[in-house]
Amino acid sequence: MFFICILLFTLIVLGKYLKCTSTVAILCQSNKRLDGKTAIVTGGTAGMGLEIATDFAKRGARVIIACPFEKEGLEGREYIKKTANKEAIFKLLDLSSIQSVRKFTDEIIESEEKLHILVNNAGVYNMAKEYVTQDGMSVTMQTNYFGPFLLTLLLIPLLKKTGRSSEPSRIVNVTSRAHFRGKIDFKKINDIKYWKSFQIYANSKLCLTLFTRELTKKLKRTNVVVNNADPVCYIVGFKSPRVGAQTAIHVALDDDAGAVSGEMFYNCKLSKAAAMAYDEDLAQKLWEESIKLVKLEREEVIKV
Repeated sequence: MFFICILLFTLIVLGKYLKCTSTVAILCQSNKRLDGKTAIVTGGTAGMGLEIATDFAKRGARVIIACPFEKEGLEGREYIKKTANKEAIFKLLDLSSIQSVRKFTDEIIESEEKLHILVNNAGVYNMAKEYVTQDGMSVTMQTNYFGPFLLTLLLIPLLKKTGRSSEPSRIVNVTSRAHFRGKIDFKKINDIKYWKSFQIYANSKLCLTLFTRELTKKLKRTNVVVNNADPVCYIVGFKSPRVGAQTAIHVALDDDAGAVSGEMFYNCKLSKAAAMAYDEDLAQKLWEESIKLVKLEREEVIKV
């Protein structure tokens, strides 16, 4: 009972901090079709990710959903088939494992000729189960940031190949209002004893937001755009999965959203990220440290 009270108190305080006071559901207004398009949605097997994947499938997309749990993945695939009347592809992907990310991307590059949309939606918030992965990283940091970092960079060549000046490929990084509370200390970035669980989560989302900014610089003069989508407090349960999914869907489909890169979207509108997210020196240093931690080879980085 004591733990439940503490949990409820934490959610209430966090909810007030995140200012989730709106009761109006903001829905993506785009009627864009995705026939002939291919989309990957990480964490697309349940919750908000499943809503995003189902929406894409209803628009005619070939949807690849990914998560580390086979039962959940098969159930998600069946849900999309029944709800959207469209087949979906499920692939195992554990973002907290470099080996798993590489296996997944190898399979995608082997099987797919094109990739139009990548939604980095998967994420975790470990209140009491934080641990260091086999790759030596905080499981929250690796799942929420380092894993998506590696996944995205390995898929950049396919995204570049697919994008056109009239219709660029899109990368959507699902972040959170929590990134406003994020901090970066490169000496302690994966130190689970130094940070509390919520701080690690906030740090991971700040890193993802900085990654969006730096990747935009690297992708200049290519037909690939990358933007952040804030799911409007979905993490603390103030919004339904369907409502939480809307901003990511908007960023993936809206014409105006496709005309910008490196930006933050909130409630399906262009917004501002935390001031730290615009620190170019910090973003560059994070990029360099991330490349080392995920063990990217020089020739792989050159392809970005």
